[in-house]
Amino acid sequence: MDLIVQRRIKQVIKGDQNAFGEIVELYKDKVYQICFRMLWDRHEAEDAAQEAFLKAFLNIHTYNQSKKFSTWLYRIATNLCIDKIRKKKPDYHLDAEIAGTEGLNMYSHLASGGQLPEEEVESLEVQASIHEAILMLPEKYRSVIVLKYIEELPLQEIADILELPLGTVKTRVHRGREALRKHLRHL
Repeated sequence: MDLIVQRRIKQVIKGDQNAFGEIVELYKDKVYQICFRMLWDRHEAEDAAQEAFLKAFLNIHTYNQSKKFSTWLYRIATNLCIDKIRKKKPDYHLDAEIAGTEGLNMYSHLASGGQLPEEEVESLEVQASIHEAILMLPEKYRSVIVLKYIEELPLQEIADILELPLGTVKTRVHRGREALRKHLRHL
């Protein structure tokens, strides 16, 4: 896949806009997931993902082709999400009703596992507590926790995405876990 992406990038640099459409198709789901996991708002995540692709397209000439394209793209998306988080304090919760719906909340986005109803409720409560705890983390810890434990990226790739030394990423993962542990000690 990297070879295909590198060819498409060269075509984009030469002026072929359709080649960038193929790149978007390859990465759109992963970029959206990263944005959604950081922002926890479908519309904001869609906007951030689109903005990330637009920024990548406009700045494709700055991409260093000796490095992994996905890392460069995920860095753009992550930085956009961090900027959005900094500009706006989270004012939503999983149990808040979604505007324009009758009684639906963010819990309805969580997948059903076919458990017994009481197990499902308990599982949803634990998930909601974890998500709320992640939302309460400062963005520097939230970003590494999302990338490490939700997106399951290796530490070195996280360091590349966030443009931080590997040691700093390890420290932030550790401190983020400790902060989550404090928030979730009642579970």
